[in-house]
Amino acid sequence: MKEFKNYDEAAKKFYNSVKGAGLPLFSWDQFSLGYSSIQNKLLDVQQLQVLAKQRLWTSKIDFKQELLDKDRVIVVTKPDLTIVHASSNMPQMNGYLVSEVKGRTPKMFQGAKTNPEINRQIRNAIQAEQPFEAVVVNYRKNGAPYNCWIKGLPVWNTEGHLVNFIALEKEVA
Repeated sequence: MKEFKNYDEAAKKFYNSVKGAGLPLFSWDQFSLGYSSIQNKLLDVQQLQVLAKQRLWTSKIDFKQELLDKDRVIVVTKPDLTIVHASSNMPQMNGYLVSEVKGRTPKMFQGAKTNPEINRQIRNAIQAEQPFEAVVVNYRKNGAPYNCWIKGLPVWNTEGHLVNFIALEKEVA
């Protein structure tokens, strides 16, 4: 047992002399999740840049800032509001996978507590091809309501045609 006491004292001296903090093993899991999230958001940025180039967007939106710094969800629709792109962080906000929302319209998120007056204002802005900003009650995949801040932006191409709408979204209190 005396040998273990010497070992413990030596280990204590060594670890006290080491500069820097040790990391508990579970922190690598946290690092990995954060790293994966950043990777997915950077992939979203690339996909959005490709879409912007293909559709000849004149709008200049800093997708990297919106996704990484502001942690917003980005949804891109056709002019008829069919969803063509949703960012990979959507499931964290409402539980829906990107594959579940593509090809559908944002009406899929609405429910009993969604305010029809706010919907009318948004619809009018979309029909007038104008930007809008609103907080709406949306519904998660599990049916739970949440307040969703939405900034909607019409997107024109270099020929002046409306080609998409972009919604920047974030859950708010």
